[in-house]
Amino acid sequence: MFSRILIANRGEIACRVIKTAKRMGVGTVAVYSDADRDSPHVALADQAVRLEGATAAKTYLDGARIIAAAKSSAAEAIHPGYGFLSENAGFARACAKAKLIFIGPPPEAIEAMGDKLASKKLAAEAGVSTVPGHDAPIADAKEAVRIARKIGYPVMIKASAGGGGKGMRIARSDPELREGLERARSEALASFGDDRLLIEKFIENPRHIEIQIIADGHGNVVHLFERECSIQRRHQKVIEEAPSPFLDEATRAAMGAQAKKLAERVGYTSAGTVEFIVDPEKNFYFLEMNTRLQVEHPVTELVTGLDLVELMLRVAAGERLPFSQDEVKVKGSAIECRLYAEDPYRGFLPSTGRLIRFRPPAEVAGPQGTVRVDTGVEEGGEISRLYDPLIAKLSTWGKTRAAAIAAMQAALDRFEVEGIGNNVPFLSAVMGQRRFGAGRLSTLYVEEEFPGGFKGVAPDEATLSRLAALACAAALRIEARGFAGGPARPGPIEGVRAVMIDNRRWDFSAHAAADFFSLKTPDGVAIEVETTWQPGEKLAEARIGGHNLVVRLDRRSSGFRLRHRGADLIAWVLMPRVADLMVHMPVKAPPDLTKYLLCPMPGQVVRIEVGAGEVVEEGQPLALVEAMKMENVLRADRRAKVTKILVAVGAVLAVDEVIMEFETA
Repeated sequence: MFSRILIANRGEIACRVIKTAKRMGVGTVAVYSDADRDSPHVALADQAVRLEGATAAKTYLDGARIIAAAKSSAAEAIHPGYGFLSENAGFARACAKAKLIFIGPPPEAIEAMGDKLASKKLAAEAGVSTVPGHDAPIADAKEAVRIARKIGYPVMIKASAGGGGKGMRIARSDPELREGLERARSEALASFGDDRLLIEKFIENPRHIEIQIIADGHGNVVHLFERECSIQRRHQKVIEEAPSPFLDEATRAAMGAQAKKLAERVGYTSAGTVEFIVDPEKNFYFLEMNTRLQVEHPVTELVTGLDLVELMLRVAAGERLPFSQDEVKVKGSAIECRLYAEDPYRGFLPSTGRLIRFRPPAEVAGPQGTVRVDTGVEEGGEISRLYDPLIAKLSTWGKTRAAAIAAMQAALDRFEVEGIGNNVPFLSAVMGQRRFGAGRLSTLYVEEEFPGGFKGVAPDEATLSRLAALACAAALRIEARGFAGGPARPGPIEGVRAVMIDNRRWDFSAHAAADFFSLKTPDGVAIEVETTWQPGEKLAEARIGGHNLVVRLDRRSSGFRLRHRGADLIAWVLMPRVADLMVHMPVKAPPDLTKYLLCPMPGQVVRIEVGAGEVVEEGQPLALVEAMKMENVLRADRRAKVTKILVAVGAVLAVDEVIMEFETA
């Protein structure tokens, strides 16, 4: 086994690799850019080497500097994590030339599988089912249209050299195809330095199911069963689970066998993933092979009891796999939610800023259930626009899928993130949906379940009443102790309080003593609230009418902001007479912003598509803004005349910064 390894990555995956290496007694070396000098992975490693600069291109993607850092720190091997140089065959070869072990597959396997065109051909030769498509790079838009018409719309445009949703577009018509080609080519070149694109048939209502494999250098290849990764936004995975609730044993076995065949065909070693799309009839087709550790590997670890990072290190050190295919078993069910720095209320656009509060739920590991948190950030840290928006992965395991979902709901309830937009409300909403609970998934799940975009969750009547009761109890606790949590006022608190949420009102006759609140509505309905919440605490755990709730509770003037499982509400707690008068208060109308194009996320202006004085039509592209490696097209929402362009190409913009102004055309 190695005495010291360098991790050529950052953030969550760097921390993940370091933790296993430390457990194995292997020394670790971190590398960091100037933007990451205070990041947790730097402190967690035994040594750290600075890579001068901030952008990925000048730091984590500079193979020569990574190798120099490894040599200077006496590391014997390099673990690339995922992303950056993890699937770069040239870097793997450079490691070998420098007499460093690359903890991953051979460069020949990376090369063969890293090119989607070549990998599809190899997969077909190995007897793996493949999607109908074109087996050569697309020359131009004219050729693309001809091929798409031959295959039949809809088609998928994909970057030949990459993945992760970069350089990927769905087209359902000739105009969509032409625009999608331009966007996909630009993203592919920026992300992978390779703008070659391929086109293949887009399978309607597919599920994304992948097979994890592990192979050693002695001819042993084992698959570790499947992960379902169907819930995605912008073609990027957001919720994964193992095993899939859809597969039967025959399909599972067939997919595993084909994944092993492909690995054997390319002489694969280390951890890798063969991805498939599966149609509603359980026909499956090869999508691509990821020649690295996957972001979602924790769910496989939770159901198999194996540590994939440890296996990668052992295989790279020349050891044999310590188990055969028959010895690998799946136990229970696991789910992973990716917590992204993004605003789900704005189409999941990236968000940046400082994490003023970051409190993950407590990790738990036991026979009744598991909660696991993988992260590479900490409270007070900065989320930069320079890197990927993933801030943490939350994984749960249970004896059944229902138990894993329940554990995830409870863990998300306790995950506190403030200071940046984040997708915790969206994840909580999905976990509570009947369709998700039934396992009826597809890659179109988000579009189908949230057709107008994510707007939050409207609680049912019973939950709304419990939240109103909690707000009343919290207000009484503040009256008893003061907002700063002073000594308790002697004796019980009694009286009538009105709680108003949206257009609903509850009048509670209240009696409060210690941690017990007895509330009664005018029609005699009694609600009992038990809570130890104290003023100043962000999370309120309560038992209300026999039901347990965990609610994010933030003080507001005369009330609270309540956040619970995707719902975000304001509750006013007032004396009844004041509540009577509230209905007569004027409502301030929001400002009219329709004459402005606002930047919806922090990012850099790549292109301005129109000029001052030009009349634009609904749906017409106006500007292109890049944020966290993704290009976002901003379009006109109606016919209008452009009167002013207020920013230039290259400008770095904040959220809601004005890009251009309009007038009615």
